[in-house]
Amino acid sequence: MSVTVFIPARYASTRYPGKPLVELRGATGEAKSLIQRSWEAAMAAEGVERVCVLTDDDRIRDAAQGFGAEVLMTSSAARNGTERCAEGLAQLDRAPELVVNLQGDAPLTPPWFVEALIAAMRAKPEAQMATPVLLTEPATLANFISDRHAGRVGGTTAVMRGDGTALYFSKEVLPYVGKLESPPVVWHHVGIYAYRPAALAAYAAWDEGPLERAEGLEQLRFLENGWEVACVPVEARGRVFWELNNPVDVARIEAVLEREGIA
Repeated sequence: MSVTVFIPARYASTRYPGKPLVELRGATGEAKSLIQRSWEAAMAAEGVERVCVLTDDDRIRDAAQGFGAEVLMTSSAARNGTERCAEGLAQLDRAPELVVNLQGDAPLTPPWFVEALIAAMRAKPEAQMATPVLLTEPATLANFISDRHAGRVGGTTAVMRGDGTALYFSKEVLPYVGKLESPPVVWHHVGIYAYRPAALAAYAAWDEGPLERAEGLEQLRFLENGWEVACVPVEARGRVFWELNNPVDVARIEAVLEREGIA
């Protein structure tokens, strides 16, 4: 299966302008931009034929080319990463069998998350779109709850049917855990998506729906249009996964880079 990874990155983030160029210090003290660390995460995955940064900003283009990344320029009209991926796909001479969207704010993505997603799509040829989910461990769940109490929008949770397809995704902590003796499992949605080319074409033709607009979650457009989203459980294997959503996340991510010895 031919696989291309796209890394959408825009400078004009609503919550954190200039986020892709924010520098993160690793275990050796070396600072690398967020977009470089996300690109390195994508490059580490096996079974990937091509990795491209997608952006509409010259500053991000120049920075990405500076560390050796292939860059495709997309329009400023793209409202989210999936729309940007659809634009990037249209620029390729040969369409891959699978497009993986690895968000440009996910530098802690282990390679096996991407590999598990590819394997799941290979094993289920009828699936048009899939995304990983991760069981929240106590520290991550505490970060979720802390962000919401502080009025910050942080990570995303997923609620699934028994067959593993998505019921809903939210920036709220779902399901509500309350004070139950045996609280329900909370799944952390990992911001990676795999699409067949036909799914990207369909997505680009739909308008933004009210749930997508309210939550700011692009994958809800599939659910709002009646398409299934396959959720692929992945294992942390002792690694901490967290995306850079707010300035407070810089220290969180740098702490993980240092603890795990990532340069």
